[in-house]
Amino acid sequence: MILPRSSPAVRPERLAGVRKVEVRAGEVTILATPMISEDGLLQPGELGLPQPAFRRLGVRPGDPVHVAPARSPRTLEAVRAKIAGASLTPDDYEAITGDLAAHRWSDMEIAAFLVACAAFMTPEEVLSLTKAMVTAGRRLSWNRDLVVDKHCIGGIPGNRTTLIVTPIVAAHGLTMPKTSSRAITSPAGTADTMEVFARVDLSEAEMRQVVETCGACVSWGGRVNLSPADDVLISVERPLSIDTPEQMVASIVSKKLAAGSTHLVLDVPVGPTAKVRDRRQALRLKKLFEYVADGTGLSIEVLLTDAIEPIGRGVGPVLEARDVTAVLENRADAPEDLREKSIRLAGRVLEVDPALRGGAGERRARELLESGAAAEKMAQICEAQGASPLKNATGDLIHEVRAAGSGRVAAIDCLRIATIARLAGAPTDPGAGLELLRKTGETVRTGEPLYRIYGSEISDFGFACEATGEDPGVRIES
Repeated sequence: MILPRSSPAVRPERLAGVRKVEVRAGEVTILATPMISEDGLLQPGELGLPQPAFRRLGVRPGDPVHVAPARSPRTLEAVRAKIAGASLTPDDYEAITGDLAAHRWSDMEIAAFLVACAAFMTPEEVLSLTKAMVTAGRRLSWNRDLVVDKHCIGGIPGNRTTLIVTPIVAAHGLTMPKTSSRAITSPAGTADTMEVFARVDLSEAEMRQVVETCGACVSWGGRVNLSPADDVLISVERPLSIDTPEQMVASIVSKKLAAGSTHLVLDVPVGPTAKVRDRRQALRLKKLFEYVADGTGLSIEVLLTDAIEPIGRGVGPVLEARDVTAVLENRADAPEDLREKSIRLAGRVLEVDPALRGGAGERRARELLESGAAAEKMAQICEAQGASPLKNATGDLIHEVRAAGSGRVAAIDCLRIATIARLAGAPTDPGAGLELLRKTGETVRTGEPLYRIYGSEISDFGFACEATGEDPGVRIES
């Protein structure tokens, strides 16, 4: 909201720091973050509100409202205790998630909470936070004994297996209401890439209709108010690039429970430049996931997968969507690593079906992919979700990064490749990103292209190209 500096309702000096403003119209109250107008845009007794606030309050321009500084949330005392190194109770986390879901904290206060939790958080606290996140929002029910899901913790560019696993699983007949997030620190999240194919901003009613019709969906979870406290935390994690193991576990498990999942196959990529760097760290994360899942009644299988390089060729929504299409259409030029990993993961999900004999899941997944049944199911899901609002095209700006010497590609840095793709504009610009032309182990000669950068905005594109001169992310050994 916007307040004039001369506002008689709330003096701007009272709002210094982290204060919010309470706006009330009749029985409806919202909390707003104030901006102070200096240019005479508003008169002393006026305030400016965005359209969503008008709708929530049920008012029209010119209607009277009551404005006052909002009370400081009592839960901030728990945050201060956490900063001091204390372990918080289940009641603390329930109160905290309630305030988060109600948007009672400022971004500064949320950041303080995230940093404090990153410094120290017990497994019991992670479990408490997860349970509280679930109860703070909607929880879907599908009236089925088996509701499956597959998730990857991220950190590997191009690892868009979910968009292949989901139609395979649905073609088999299992229910998979896949709610996905947008990118936090990566060049594309599952929802960002799916949006190239179809609309992902589905309401709960729309999501239910798609699942009832197709057996599965791939939608953005933020629209259906599943674990809303997590969405608030993510909104601050994203610009700060914070993604701690504890917050990750609470976020993923709470979202799966809220979506009504009973069984989850979790992909944890492990590699020298992945989010999880070594087996010791991976096992610790695996145990934390299992502990929280057991404590919340979610059946989970955690798979530690090798991650020495990006999966597929595309990095960025449109480029990753092209890889997915190639795999689903069984094209000869489809990325083999993306295809095989998707079959392997889909097979583990299908093993949940008691009608499949042990070990038959992967064979069944391959059969559904190669027969075209998965592609047909994906087309059905996309039609049910509605046409994509995005343009399925890469950016017009193109730059090829070439080998500085001859030799063998010894390593491809996942983090560096992701960084360059984000600098190019992904995922905000769906057509921006990076297309890998070489894989680890292949030989190259001086001047041959290693990858292409795509972009639409000259400034972003320039940043990405400049970054490749500092470190292209591909190491060649002669």
